[in-house]
Amino acid sequence: MPKFDAQIKAAELQRQLATLTGHGLAHVKPYGTHLLIQMLRGDSLDTIARLTETARNTYCSAFRSHTGRWETLPGTDDLATTAALVVALLAPYFDPDN
Repeated sequence: MPKFDAQIKAAELQRQLATLTGHGLAHVKPYGTHLLIQMLRGDSLDTIARLTETARNTYCSAFRSHTGRWETLPGTDDLATTAALVVALLAPYFDPDN
């Protein structure tokens, strides 16, 4: 994913996360072929998940466990569908009160 394309996809994913969660505390940072999903906790950003483009407009997702390892989440689909799946599976992590 070229850098400019990654920035566009990150902005698109961040908009989708705001719509799905009902708040704007989730941030997306492009990192190579990954889109890192981070939640604002106080004054810092906590990376909770990542989406990786596996083919053109096809993404897989992973969760960052308490050990710091990436654990694969089920499902591979387009950006919007994968974002919805991540929000559904990781709902407590997207809760601004946690």
